[in-house]
Amino acid sequence: MQEATRIIRSTLSAATPGQPLHAGPVFAAPFHAPGDPSETEYTYARSHNPTWTELEEAIGQMESAAGYEAHARIFGSGMAACAAVLGAVLRPGDIAVLPSDAYFAVRSLFAAHFEPMGCILRTAPTRAMDAPEVLAGARLLWIETPSNPGMDVADIAALAALAHTNGTLVAVDNTTATPLGQRPLALGADFSVASDSKAMTGHSDLLLGHVATRDPELLAKIDSWRTLTGGVLGPMEAWLALRSIGTLPLRLAKSCANAQAIAEFLAARPEVREVFYPGLRTHPGHAIAARQMQYFGPVLSFTLKNKAAAETFLTAAELVTEATSFGGLSTTAERRARWGHDLIPAGFIRMSAGCEEIEDLLADMAQALEKAGA
Repeated sequence: MQEATRIIRSTLSAATPGQPLHAGPVFAAPFHAPGDPSETEYTYARSHNPTWTELEEAIGQMESAAGYEAHARIFGSGMAACAAVLGAVLRPGDIAVLPSDAYFAVRSLFAAHFEPMGCILRTAPTRAMDAPEVLAGARLLWIETPSNPGMDVADIAALAALAHTNGTLVAVDNTTATPLGQRPLALGADFSVASDSKAMTGHSDLLLGHVATRDPELLAKIDSWRTLTGGVLGPMEAWLALRSIGTLPLRLAKSCANAQAIAEFLAARPEVREVFYPGLRTHPGHAIAARQMQYFGPVLSFTLKNKAAAETFLTAAELVTEATSFGGLSTTAERRARWGHDLIPAGFIRMSAGCEEIEDLLADMAQALEKAGA
């Protein structure tokens, strides 16, 4: 069965006569639970909920591949999912290797909370994480590919194999690609982590994340972390996410095709200094991305000559909404340096290609670039 078919069918309820095709959200805090609670499937909503189960089964199926079955746990945000992996795995004295160019909030979380507790942070650029001195003695290797916002690519299979020879666990932030675009667990990772607020649900109206693994012991640790810390998702949000995932194959195919066309268009424009997108043959990580990704993702970045040019472009573009985050139906972009988090030029723009007609997007960007000037 093709992956798109599997995803679309995974959101259906059981074929019970007279019942709806899609189950509604279950709103409950406590459930009826007489006697021995171990004999009751649902007892209290901080631990489990039927709507979560439906969503987790759909995501787990997406994270699975031939030869293994993955299981997922959902969280109230992508950062809650990231925190679960770090909190479930790391103890004082443990070394974690994080990309120096990865999502800023993950690095900040580690520096603000895990380092003071005695964990040790070691960083390296995404392209240089295979250096022996980087992985030596590490408990956890954190990979983000493509990286955010620079769109660098890491070889998941090679890094996972290298890390495992040292007894190091591997987690991959797969937010940009989604499990439809890239399967970290199939490439050897121990954890696949994502903010599903982005392309996974795709409507820019939800906050949620997930952690997936094929190891039952690691899954139990993630499950325990969620129950004890309470970083849970409401049933309404879970139901909306389940409803949205059914359209992922349609949305991702369109937005990734648009991203490819936009990247090629920008690469030919005199106003643009550099374009960063793994789908471009000129991208240094293109060969690796082509090998491990089914889609190159909806996100690309490019650099204009300075801050003023970038801001002029964003103001002049009528079909590009200026906003943070990515992966929605509408094309968005922002001058990423405005946050001050990353070592990038002032004219650096991160763009998320939406599902609009590409002819309209390219025409709009052309007029905006002309206003921005070469």
